[in-house]
Amino acid sequence: MTSTTITTTTGTCSPAGRVTRSLLGYGVLAGTVFEASVLIQGLTRHGFRVAHDDASLLANGPLGWIQVTTFLLSGAMTLAAALGVRRAMASRWAPALIAIYGAGLMAAGVFRADPADGFGPGAPAGKALHISWHSYGHLIAASIGFIALIAACFVVARYFSRQGQRAMASYSRATGVVFAAAFAGVTTGSSSSAIVLRSTLRCWPRSPGSLWFPSTCTAAPPDTSRTKSENRRTIRCVT
Repeated sequence: MTSTTITTTTGTCSPAGRVTRSLLGYGVLAGTVFEASVLIQGLTRHGFRVAHDDASLLANGPLGWIQVTTFLLSGAMTLAAALGVRRAMASRWAPALIAIYGAGLMAAGVFRADPADGFGPGAPAGKALHISWHSYGHLIAASIGFIALIAACFVVARYFSRQGQRAMASYSRATGVVFAAAFAGVTTGSSSSAIVLRSTLRCWPRSPGSLWFPSTCTAAPPDTSRTKSENRRTIRCVT
């Protein structure tokens, strides 16, 4: 994305700009790693149904360590991207909320969800009747992370609006609504394919609303509280 209000003249990225660009890049990488891992596991692990089963169930069984690693790695990269957003945007809440979401991903990897829906050792045919302490931890971490991500959509929408980027602002608001609907569906126990897929693909490039985080990391509008020279360096590096 290029900005018509900032003119790039000469030179290359400053060291600080290269760091910011690298950190923001982790926001796109995190999604690619997470979604590729879930898709490959979903297609190769016996008994798992991509369109019906939550990705969290993949943490069960002998190969569960793959999904646990996926949660931890994606969460760590999301935290790095949050730091990049903090450096690129004049917003206190946007990077904080994204960081909470990243921490929620990592916590979801530490606290494993119980086997359910016929997938995992000793899994019942439907939802688990007795929830373990680590599954409660998983649910709490996921809930906090989702709420933070939904809030981040609206915070970033407000920031884009102030920057005059109305299309991105509208996109962020719409994404927040989609995420909220998916979260509401999951918390009410819906196993609808549309709800499960929207939840699994929540912020990565595989559904209409899932481009939000990579788009936000790529757009990174100029910080109007900085000087023109600082903005010029930032935009040159981020676009």
